[in-house]
Amino acid sequence: MSRIAVLGSGAWGTALAISLARRGGHHVALWSYAKDVAATMREKRENTAFLPGFRISEEVVIFEEAAATLEGAEIVVSVTPSQFVRSSYEGFAQYLRDGQLLVSATKGIEDETYQRMTEVIGEVLAKRGMELPCGVLSGPSFAQEVAAGAPTALTIASTDAKLAAKVQRDFSSSTLRLYTNDDVVGVELGGSLKNVIAIAAGIVAGLELGHNSNAALITRGIAEMTRLAVACGGRRETLAGLSGIGDLVLTCTGSLSRNRTVGMGLGQGRKIDDILAGLEGKVAEGVRTTSAALGLARKYRVEMPIAEQMEAILTRGKSPERAIEELMLRPGRDE
Repeated sequence: MSRIAVLGSGAWGTALAISLARRGGHHVALWSYAKDVAATMREKRENTAFLPGFRISEEVVIFEEAAATLEGAEIVVSVTPSQFVRSSYEGFAQYLRDGQLLVSATKGIEDETYQRMTEVIGEVLAKRGMELPCGVLSGPSFAQEVAAGAPTALTIASTDAKLAAKVQRDFSSSTLRLYTNDDVVGVELGGSLKNVIAIAAGIVAGLELGHNSNAALITRGIAEMTRLAVACGGRRETLAGLSGIGDLVLTCTGSLSRNRTVGMGLGQGRKIDDILAGLEGKVAEGVRTTSAALGLARKYRVEMPIAEQMEAILTRGKSPERAIEELMLRPGRDE
């Protein structure tokens, strides 16, 4: 039996807590930044704000205090939005202790620093003189389907083989299968970059451009993601796995994808601020990741034409039709 703390009560954090409790054999604590969300979950045993319709077992203990959540935890899973990971860990760090295993389940790249989430966490802890092993949990996974118990396969990546093996053993169940990997860079970037491509896929759907366009976008999207991941030290084969093309296909085609939903709104002529307001507090990581991904690409001199057009649409109001036309009219290339 392991004591597992899940930091973040959005849809994904709540779904992981539900899955771990359903597996059984663990003490699961779920931390919520919002006191009202925590209170509602304790009272109704349901996250009505972010994951309505799914019961949270009594075995999941819900807290709004980080200290209580982390007390005695062996595995700490962080699921906070990427823009809050640094500030969150600056608060969490005082309650962490030697021997704990950290798992990042946040898919994003930090603005300005262009750091991956494990790099952000490691930097915050290093400033406090701490060093804890940190892995990455990623792969094709809609929170609603994981909460419902639909069969799902994920990757746990870490350079610490013991961490990967323990998380694989403790998280795996009849509905959740984990594969191990030591390519943290590839897994982490795959999970982040696919959100950018998913916005583009949503635009294709919103414009009703058809299956040819979508297939071309996904194929060139994985090529773009792979170029950057390899330049940053990841492995090409990792991007062909669950955390690369697997997650990309899901997010580009699934109706539950928030990033695809954002893109569909853009393709239908809606303004980005109105689309994001309609998400009612839920996060579409690709909106923030787009500029950070391009910053990372420029650092490594990697060409990312799809991401460049997405940034122009998201930040400069470029029309999706014009962006697609420019992508199609780029000079001819070998595949």
